[in-house]
Amino acid sequence: MVALAAGLTAGPFVSGAQAQTSGTTLRVALVQEIDHLNPFLASFASSTMVGRMTWEFLTLPSAQDNTPTPGLAASWDTSPDKLTWTFHIRDGVKWSDGQAVTAKDAAYTFHRIMTDKKAQEANGTYVENFRSVAAPDDRTLVIRTKTPQASMTALDVPIVPEHVWANQPDMDDPKTDDVSVIGVGDGPFLITEYRPNELVRLKANPDYWRGKAKIDELQFISYKNADAAVNALRNNEVDFVNRLTPTQFEALQRQPDITTNKADGRRYRELMINPGAQNADRQPLGDGNPALKDVRVRQSIAKAIDPQTLIDKVLGGYGQLGSSVIPASFPTYHWQPTADERYRFDAVAANAQLEAAGYLRGPDGIRNGPDGKPLDLRLVGRAGEDFSQRASDYIVSWLGAIGIKVTKQLVSDNEVDERTNAGTYDLALSGWGTSPDPDYILAKQTCSALPAVAGSGSSTAFFCDPQFDALYQQESTELDQARRASLVRQAQARYYTQAPSVVLDYDNVLEAYRSDRFSDLPKQPSGTGQIMEQSGYWGFYGATPAGSADAGGGGLPAGAWIGIGAGVVIVVAIGGTVTARRKKSIDDRE
Repeated sequence: MVALAAGLTAGPFVSGAQAQTSGTTLRVALVQEIDHLNPFLASFASSTMVGRMTWEFLTLPSAQDNTPTPGLAASWDTSPDKLTWTFHIRDGVKWSDGQAVTAKDAAYTFHRIMTDKKAQEANGTYVENFRSVAAPDDRTLVIRTKTPQASMTALDVPIVPEHVWANQPDMDDPKTDDVSVIGVGDGPFLITEYRPNELVRLKANPDYWRGKAKIDELQFISYKNADAAVNALRNNEVDFVNRLTPTQFEALQRQPDITTNKADGRRYRELMINPGAQNADRQPLGDGNPALKDVRVRQSIAKAIDPQTLIDKVLGGYGQLGSSVIPASFPTYHWQPTADERYRFDAVAANAQLEAAGYLRGPDGIRNGPDGKPLDLRLVGRAGEDFSQRASDYIVSWLGAIGIKVTKQLVSDNEVDERTNAGTYDLALSGWGTSPDPDYILAKQTCSALPAVAGSGSSTAFFCDPQFDALYQQESTELDQARRASLVRQAQARYYTQAPSVVLDYDNVLEAYRSDRFSDLPKQPSGTGQIMEQSGYWGFYGATPAGSADAGGGGLPAGAWIGIGAGVVIVVAIGGTVTARRKKSIDDRE
């Protein structure tokens, strides 16, 4: 087992005992890095998780079943033509500096994203269809769209205080990650300290409109890898760990005072195949192997890979076979290929397709394209991730069997992000956390998501396909759920056949916590879902200290159900290592 001190990132170590203050503190081990705490730029799952704690949303997915529930907007209505949405902003909510939260803050947030290209990094796709945003008074927000927009009750955009952010003209200024800026919030927790790659400390917001959390402080403490984090959990130096390996999860099931949780996740894991990275002006980006622009090569790679073996051998069976960018945990919109449609693990078929396409083996056994260049590919993955370390060996072997040479390049999480954003990869192991509404993750696959400049994470895989775009445009304006679901599935099927990435699996969420310190942490969906990295902030906001008067009472603080029927937040603090780059939103984003 790796020693705890060795597992921490560089910088002064803050022990669990030192980090605690008076009152109850929930200490969360993070093995993910933070890219930004500036909510306009935050893309990693760890970063967006902090944002969910700090700034309220208009609406958010409910704790029970992910259906839209009120947040900062107490209610909303729409015009008969579905082009005008009026959100009625909750009265009495205050920013942590004492100023009132009004509809003008929401209007400013959306308008900043609409007009400032740098502010579009994390959530620009939500406002592409907006015609105008206005706040005629402090309690009323009016959004007019160009066409009907199906995702209007699923705008995963944190609302920020105008009086703070209007003084930040440059989104790239490092000051936008200072506590003086990001510390002004209205969510269940407020950021009080941020030390990159070490710690994020949050205190419970005493004036949070749903009611103060049952804990007093939330900390995210950075660890380089899951072994060090698990060791800290066993030693009672942290209270919560997620992203466990199967071996770690099963070992912790036998530990006293530790409770484990297994759930269907909202994250997909993928092998990205660079389809010819380009920017919004259709100018090439990066240095991907040009052979991968040929869909026949990408399809052959898909046929040469056996995701079920990765699930069985690498994930220990803790995952579901992947197919599309919307996981099976969202059955309304999930698409599953038929037996005839699915890429089957078949090296013979993959070899035959490459031969027919003119990719012939040279004397060294490596195939060359029609241009004479060899199929010699780089596989980028995360050096600190168990899956990347082990799965990469299988992929090298499988693709070698069809005449494609693959060289592993396992690097830091940030370098994976930088290279996949810049198009300087051929293959990359990645993933994305998705939301209950399909619009965001589908929008990330459209031509309009191609980056304006190299290095932007606006597109997930540099996919640009007119047929997919047409299906996306139809689903995004379709308000009938059955018709919309059909269009969403057709879009996923098109993505699958074009193979800009191969969705390998949907990981089971494997997490554990100190049940001698906390008796309840709410799951999403209720009873069966995950605790950390939810589509909302319920998991840690509802944390109940063991032995408290509320222990066993359902997890959420008194008053948390007011006005929504469900809902609250999570606690966060971080430092660790990245969730695969594609976890924007998502995002979970991711």
